[in-house]
Amino acid sequence: MKLYKAYAKVNIFLKITGKRENYHEIISRFVRVNTLFDELSFIASDTKKFTIVGDFSCETEQNTIYKAYIALKEATASKALEQFMSTHAIFVKKNIPAFAGLGGGSSDAATYLTMCNEELSLGLSLEELASIGSKVGADVPFFVYGYASANVSGIGEVVEVFDEAPLELEIFTPNIEISTPKVYGIYRENFYNPISIAIVEKLKKTTSLEILQTMDAKEANDLFAPAMQGYEELKNYYSDGWHFSGSGSSFFRSGR
Repeated sequence: MKLYKAYAKVNIFLKITGKRENYHEIISRFVRVNTLFDELSFIASDTKKFTIVGDFSCETEQNTIYKAYIALKEATASKALEQFMSTHAIFVKKNIPAFAGLGGGSSDAATYLTMCNEELSLGLSLEELASIGSKVGADVPFFVYGYASANVSGIGEVVEVFDEAPLELEIFTPNIEISTPKVYGIYRENFYNPISIAIVEKLKKTTSLEILQTMDAKEANDLFAPAMQGYEELKNYYSDGWHFSGSGSSFFRSGR
């Protein structure tokens, strides 16, 4: 069976633009990390049930890949999908750290949707796959589209390709598991300050390299200060010149 790569991402910037019910609306530049990816493939299995083979700390029902399977099954009512997953397991070699702001779970889910669409000839468009993926997680649509760089807005469902030269990125991930809901909760309680439309439009047009050269971690990422408040041990790992991805815990910088 074909091997698929589920790439990591970093958030070059991440700014809050408002609220939508219990969600925060954002504007963010997602950039794919070509040197860091999980490896997914289908393998024959006789378990007769949905099975994930890999190093995961969560139960199968909590795994984003399983959630993607459920969302895909509900969207397509495909008997072929159910049959296939009763005779095959999804094998995952995990290389992207979990709870690290690198989108590993979302990328795995998106890659699984792509795999099923191709292997089973479901005929779903990227837009349809992204819509299904959005039911699994806010970052999944970005990974479905497969862009190297994109402006992501709304609660993650609006993905607009951004044409720019690729960056060489160095990533450091402390062994600290970050809860994204906790960080957003701290932001809402202590730091809530949505940016203006004018700033949104300026950020959307600015290259990632310029952002990294002109803004520090706190300026570029509205979740940096809340994460530092909620996880004080992060301060032991932060150095000037490094930026912060998502809600953490990964730091990154450009090599060019």
